Amino acid sequence: MTGLRLRFYIEGVGVWSPHLAGFPALCEVLAGATPAPPAKAPIAAILPPAERRRAPACVHLALEVAQQAAAASGRELGMLPCVFASSHGDQATTDYMCATLAREPLELSPTRFHNSVHNAPAGYWTIAVGCRAASSAVSAGRASFGAGLLEAGSQALGNDEAVLLACADTVGAGPMYEVTDCHEAFGSALVLSPARGAHTLARVDLQLIPAHPAYPEPPLPEPLASWRSNNPSAPALALLALLAQGAGHCQLAAAPALGLHIDLERMP
Repeated sequence: MTGLRLRFYIEGVGVWSPHLAGFPALCEVLAGATPAPPAKAPIAAILPPAERRRAPACVHLALEVAQQAAAASGRELGMLPCVFASSHGDQATTDYMCATLAREPLELSPTRFHNSVHNAPAGYWTIAVGCRAASSAVSAGRASFGAGLLEAGSQALGNDEAVLLACADTVGAGPMYEVTDCHEAFGSALVLSPARGAHTLARVDLQLIPAHPAYPEPPLPEPLASWRSNNPSAPALALLALLAQGAGHCQLAAAPALGLHIDLERMP
């Protein structure tokens, strides 16, 4: 399978972290500026009030970046197939589930259980935008963004339609905090299209390559390198930095033995 080449186009981008309110803020950082941090954590304003109250932090984060990217693409939100990726899902919910099952299993909250499934963000998104298109959930550890990019790009080309990709992880909780490398929240999203259009931002040429489990991550300037080390969804910063800078190439992991060589060029 390695050697396969794919070409698709980026139409919209979203990003959120405690340091970045959106993609323009990332561009400012790479230009040497210090943008104002977000005024508050994502609240998933796109959700109906009842679902918003039930949704956990990981859903709020994933929906924030998905909405940013979808709005920038000019696409109708309810018509976009979607791929939601995450290394660990909502860790606070997982910690609650494990602690409750160990101590008082009969007190387990059905709502919290509902939010523990890995495709919860995809479910909340489709509810929020009335989407009946296909949705997928992807998890591949620290390679989750690369795996999601490969899945979304393949769907876009295979089905000849634009696809939304969102990848997000929140801060670790309980004993998991020590082992998941999630020290601060990070999420990003892209709308990928099989063809160039009015909202195209960049062309992406992707080639599958062999990868070793110890394959080094591409270099990034500070503070991006530190941000990447703090969250397993943040390897996306390598591609986002290319998009901000206009052109270049990087390599991302998509699985322990599979990598992605990416060439990106901004389109006029």
